[in-house]
Amino acid sequence: MKETHLLTAKPDGEEGIFFHPSWPLLYEDNHLLALYKPAGLLVQGDRTGEPSLLNLAKLWIKERYQKPGQVYLGLVHRLDRPVAGVSLFCRTSKASARLSDQFRQGTVRKEYLAVVLGKPEPEEGRLAHHLERLPERSSRVVAVPSPRSQEARLSYRVLASTGETSLVAVELETGRHHQIRLQMAHVGHPLLGDLRYGAPAPLPQKQIALLAWRLAVHHPTRQEPIFLESPLPRGWPWATDEGDRSPRPPWNWSELRPLMAPTIPEKACTLTESVEE
Repeated sequence: MKETHLLTAKPDGEEGIFFHPSWPLLYEDNHLLALYKPAGLLVQGDRTGEPSLLNLAKLWIKERYQKPGQVYLGLVHRLDRPVAGVSLFCRTSKASARLSDQFRQGTVRKEYLAVVLGKPEPEEGRLAHHLERLPERSSRVVAVPSPRSQEARLSYRVLASTGETSLVAVELETGRHHQIRLQMAHVGHPLLGDLRYGAPAPLPQKQIALLAWRLAVHHPTRQEPIFLESPLPRGWPWATDEGDRSPRPPWNWSELRPLMAPTIPEKACTLTESVEE
């Protein structure tokens, strides 16, 4: 995989923040909303009733634009709870349908950063396996394709290594359940903190060292490319040369939540799924 340098889309909003200066707004227009998702925050609500990024985003839109009634926001892709990075939502049903088609057709470019144990050899390569979902919300690699398995393909490139750990850029060709986590572990390089797939120890806040780094889509109405990029969060387990020159969001939700108004998480729990007005 050749190294690429993508331009980060800038939000149309005046401040470029989502609820708090430590929480960046990555992109916004009438059809799309791209946000940084901290590790530990659900993308979509579940039976636990805990806050989710989807409901927080609905609340943010409702309060920012003083919208009466319910707010529509379409979910077109998901990130695992312990994963941080770019999360894209659609503000209209037209955008949601067109972006969903792009994800289904495999035209969306998805790049991740991962910190893995050891150093993959060769330093640049492609992995292809057949994965099978298991009942306990995990997956496994199967040696022989079966009716229940799906092919998973990715390309990777080692960006830096200490020998004990490596920073790896991964580009997905398919979007299978736990794909990066499982495929890297299968070749002997589990992600830091990923106890489910072979890491020896957890990270402090139960994160895993996986960042949804870059996302490239075609705009649903303007038919021009949109490039989204997540900043490297504070606490990310690989040193960077950014220093204090650019603000970086906290890696984990537990650090962002206390910075927000105390009532926001409760409101976000009670919002319901809605339809476009």
